Amino acid sequence: MKLLKKISILSLSILLISNYFIINGYSIKKNNIEIKNFSLKNTDGKYISLTDFKDAKGFIIVFTCNHCPFAKLYPTRFNELNSKYKPLGIPLIAISSTDTIMYEEDTYSKMVSKALNEKFNFPYLFDVEQLVAKNFNAQKTPHAFVIWKENEKWVIKYSGAIDDNGAEPKKVQIHFVGDAVSALLNKKPVEISETKSIGCQIYFRK
Repeated sequence: MKLLKKISILSLSILLISNYFIINGYSIKKNNIEIKNFSLKNTDGKYISLTDFKDAKGFIIVFTCNHCPFAKLYPTRFNELNSKYKPLGIPLIAISSTDTIMYEEDTYSKMVSKALNEKFNFPYLFDVEQLVAKNFNAQKTPHAFVIWKENEKWVIKYSGAIDDNGAEPKKVQIHFVGDAVSALLNKKPVEISETKSIGCQIYFRK
């Protein structure tokens, strides 16, 4: 009876874990979507493009914003990711592409205030025409991408959530972005190349 009980508990655990990954959209897919260079205004007033980073091996690109409650959970982690990986040639760039007519909190002046108040150590760019978000097919805030240089082109190698616990950073078990970057630095395949980004929907103006 004890053995049967243990088997039942184990089966239930496997089922719950499987359902968790299915519900959250975690799947291994090869993206290899090429990203065009862009030039967007940073909160310091300067324009930044991918070509400004001459020695970059790749980038962590995060579509985020001011207003979204879920996006508000991550700025400290963005700083940590940039501090860890920028010296290794993979800087983090945050981009706000939300509709400022719908969300006044996401206007450029308020982006400037947020970057200063929260001491961002990374660029926070304003995608006023939403063209960059469309190029990436960004869906939510936050929605993270890891892009990598291959044959002088920038290719998406990871798309989705930053990690598996937005609300409680200390309880994170899977660092999706960090794991993807580490794999690429070690010339290994990205095991989890796509997850479901969870947050506020990016609404595109026609």
